[in-house]
Amino acid sequence: MRAELHELSAVELTGAIRRRKVSAREALDAHFDRIDAVNGSINAVITEDREGAAALAEAADELTMSSADLPPLHGLPMTHKDTHNTKGLRTTQGSVVFKDFVPTFDDLIIGRLKKAGVVTTGKTNVPEFAAGAHTFNELFGTTVNPYDTSRSAGGSSGGVAASIAAGIQPLGEGSDMGGSLRNPASFCNVVGYRPSIGVVPSVPTRNAWAWLNRNGLMARDVEDIALGMAAIAGADPAVPYPYPVAGSFAAPLQRDLIGLRIGWSPDFGLGVPVDHEVLRVLEGQLQVFRDLGAIVEEAAPDLRAADQVFGTTRAFDFVLGLGELVKKHGDAIKPEIRWNVEQGLQLTAQDMVDAALARTRLDTSVRRYFGKYDVFASPTAQVLPFDASQRFPTSVNGVEFDTYLDWMRSATLISATGLPAVSVPAGFSDDGLPVGLQLVMPHGKDVELLQVAYAFEQATGWAKRAPDACGSHHRLNIDE
Repeated sequence: MRAELHELSAVELTGAIRRRKVSAREALDAHFDRIDAVNGSINAVITEDREGAAALAEAADELTMSSADLPPLHGLPMTHKDTHNTKGLRTTQGSVVFKDFVPTFDDLIIGRLKKAGVVTTGKTNVPEFAAGAHTFNELFGTTVNPYDTSRSAGGSSGGVAASIAAGIQPLGEGSDMGGSLRNPASFCNVVGYRPSIGVVPSVPTRNAWAWLNRNGLMARDVEDIALGMAAIAGADPAVPYPYPVAGSFAAPLQRDLIGLRIGWSPDFGLGVPVDHEVLRVLEGQLQVFRDLGAIVEEAAPDLRAADQVFGTTRAFDFVLGLGELVKKHGDAIKPEIRWNVEQGLQLTAQDMVDAALARTRLDTSVRRYFGKYDVFASPTAQVLPFDASQRFPTSVNGVEFDTYLDWMRSATLISATGLPAVSVPAGFSDDGLPVGLQLVMPHGKDVELLQVAYAFEQATGWAKRAPDACGSHHRLNIDE
């Protein structure tokens, strides 16, 4: 059975451990076997702690045999995103600046996962300081896509997405400012969920009022997302935002979509360029919702203020979070980050006033939209997984991009709204590359959002299509 354990979902694997059909040590051995088998092809896992993980698995098995209550993710092996601090385990942020850094503390999301019973096994690759939706850095090289190892796995949670898609683990945590959970989910045919603000607080933080970045989960299916969220969601006194979710993540995912009002837009109402093949795949899936009883119309909220909100807020967050590091280390940090910090340093009081007014306009228009529609559906990514030797796409459909963020507007526009969003597998291009569908609902309706995603997932089965093989390892050099 060990050879098949990597195919199990988190619900199935933790259930098997709980029923003593599988030991935590057996699950761990299968996890490392899978790393040995496929990681050379995709370069997703960049730090391992086999000795520490073995001790955790043994402790988990002792707990299984006791009469104690077992935590919800009991015995589940998991690597973590390398931008999340893990006590006693190297956390580099994908940067040479932190190549030897070993934290003395866990970030809140890591602490909650550990309390929920996961067996921490290592770290997964990220772009430097999670900047950019393509996972490469000077320390560890490039993470590639299990569906085509010449293509990008996305980012910044690309190492997590590739690990999940390749069967290394069924569930993993990530973060998302401008699409870092959703974009790699779309590229790797997994589910990526960005929660409402306050669901999984970012602790520690230099700015307790920061709202743009979110911590969330990725998995091969929605049921695993719900299992993980039931274990880690909740407010924290270090962050002033209240816990907003109506209902419980442990609630049944099954629901009918009869009468559900879905607004679909191929271009976000702004003429956002999206690869023709991506649109062909997604527009072919809209009938699934109609067959389930939903009403689907082409309609987008007024997102004209979203670019200004995202750009200003991101620039402010970058100068606050990374400004001192860029000042100290300069050219040791990649140019895209230096550019983002410079944008923040150039902000004026008027820029901040204008962004606050734009955010209010955006919030008003979004509320008006969700007075008529229950769900907004759109492309998750504007492009298919691209050549992994590129730093980032520079054009789509003949439209040239000005910055390294422009090809990600399908995600950043939604980030600016602050709303919960999920990318769910929605089909494949003619060349076998994954395509994700982005679903968005109002603040706090996270449970309903996962229920809608689950209904689509169950009706289509796209999430069950695994990579045929991880192929040979591509050692890539991306020019700085």
